[in-house]
Amino acid sequence: MDALLLMVVCGAGYLLAYHTYGRFLARKIFKLDPQAAVPSQQLEDGVDYVPSRKEVIFGHHFTSIAGTGPIVGPAIGIIWGWLPAILWVTLGCILMGAVHDFGTLVISLRNEGKSVSEIAARYINKRVRLIFFLIVFLALLIIIAVFGVVIATVFKLYPECILSVWLQIPIAVALGWAIYKKNASLKSSTFLAVLAMYATVALGAWLESFWKSQYGHSLFAFLDSWPIPSTGTWTLLLLVYCYFASTLPVTTLLQPRDYINAWQLFLIMGVLALSVPAAAFRYEQFHLTAPAYHPRFADVPPLVPMMFVTIACGAISGFHSLVASGTSPKQISRETDAQFIGYGSMLVEGMLAVLMILCLAAGVGLGSGDLSGRAAWDHFYTGWMEGRGLGSNLEPVVLGASNMLSALGIPAILGAAIMGVFVSSFAGTTMDTAVRIQRYVIGELACDFKLPRLANRWTATTLAVLTAAAVAFIHTSGGKITFGADATGALRLWPLFGTVNQLLAALALLVVTMYLKRSGGKKHLVAAIPCVLMLLLTGWAMVLNEISYYRQQNWLLAGLGATVFLLACWMTVETAILFFRPASKEPAEGPEKN
Repeated sequence: MDALLLMVVCGAGYLLAYHTYGRFLARKIFKLDPQAAVPSQQLEDGVDYVPSRKEVIFGHHFTSIAGTGPIVGPAIGIIWGWLPAILWVTLGCILMGAVHDFGTLVISLRNEGKSVSEIAARYINKRVRLIFFLIVFLALLIIIAVFGVVIATVFKLYPECILSVWLQIPIAVALGWAIYKKNASLKSSTFLAVLAMYATVALGAWLESFWKSQYGHSLFAFLDSWPIPSTGTWTLLLLVYCYFASTLPVTTLLQPRDYINAWQLFLIMGVLALSVPAAAFRYEQFHLTAPAYHPRFADVPPLVPMMFVTIACGAISGFHSLVASGTSPKQISRETDAQFIGYGSMLVEGMLAVLMILCLAAGVGLGSGDLSGRAAWDHFYTGWMEGRGLGSNLEPVVLGASNMLSALGIPAILGAAIMGVFVSSFAGTTMDTAVRIQRYVIGELACDFKLPRLANRWTATTLAVLTAAAVAFIHTSGGKITFGADATGALRLWPLFGTVNQLLAALALLVVTMYLKRSGGKKHLVAAIPCVLMLLLTGWAMVLNEISYYRQQNWLLAGLGATVFLLACWMTVETAILFFRPASKEPAEGPEKN
């Protein structure tokens, strides 16, 4: 019953926060105006700037920010105990992450849908624009390259999900065509699309099970005999998909696919939420078997500050600011929709992280082979999980979720297929959105440097995809550059992502702080306090990482990490100098829309 009570308390807390603090931010701090002009109407082009229904944008925005972060982050971060993790994904989400997402979305809405790096130049100064660009470019480069191998790894671990993931593409195209070309009912079209999507999940699970029983191997085992490993093949195919998803009009593929994936997530979250009371009443051993606080192993870094950069997306994540100032503000048709899309979607992601923590803290305890209870949890958590690979991180999550779903009578193979589609689909939506945002970043920089040919959406997307492919397929070892056919080269940079991502969140909050400071009063404190906390925690974590990289003589990570840290310090100093000067009423350059 303790797991059920924890879920109810957290869910009620998020609902209360949306209708109190979220409403306060919308009405008193940002003063959203339903009559205000928005970029999707002023700059409508049918490709990126497209006025859309808030429910559809919510789906796109939510699936873009979610990814695997609220799944893998808790799977690693629970090593310190379920209580610190729960407190961070509830209080951090309400007071920091949702403010971060909401704030960057509103500012972008009022500045022609520009990226947060472009907005930094307007509200701080032009020098910080390049700083922000370099940090953003590096973060997106890692995301695109790594998420390709993440999805490829999930395909290898759970081949029953492959068919469903790829069949989502024609389903999404059909949904976009029905809604935008034929003016079909959103409700009926959504119902049919989601029904078709789950039919493909069941088909994929059945087909894979049948194939293994008949032939003794996976349906996709033929990829293992190809010249390059299957992870390399899937990564290439995913990058090709991302190229088309990022250059086609947003309503053709990217938005409708994200929308139906959002419904997939809502249904899975609903089923997981129902499985908690079902498991509580069906299984006597279903309770929080993981420790509330766990003294760390020798190889586990300290809880403070490392938990705050390990568990990111469920609490606060800098990548969200790129979506909130990238694709989403170009589609919002009314300024007042920003609370629902920006603040609301972050709270839902926080609830997703809570459910994942329950899978790990209680679901795993239902059994793994001959082990159950605390012994099952201890079987997985014998040390620091981050260095063990994606498969090891996902295994306890899938096991815990499958155990909980079994309380509702869902077979194990179907439960594994559902979770495989769940993980790979959301990694995919983050990946294709990241490519589109990287295209925006490259395009904006190209315009500034008077290189209009690079700003072309096809050229900019090509650069985004090729640079990610280079990071994925080129390995560096012992000072030599080699070709890595398994596409895991980006994993060398992945240890940087946690701190770079959270540093990006702190810097985005700096921009929100400076925007709010111009309106006078103490409004800026809602962003300034989280900003200072994130700067301190992330800076501390980066210093610890730099010491670790130096001891390991990992000069690549040490050099890149030090560069990013120094750039962030530079931007912080520039902002602090401006903060204590008398603020002007107008931004440094460019019009503010409201």
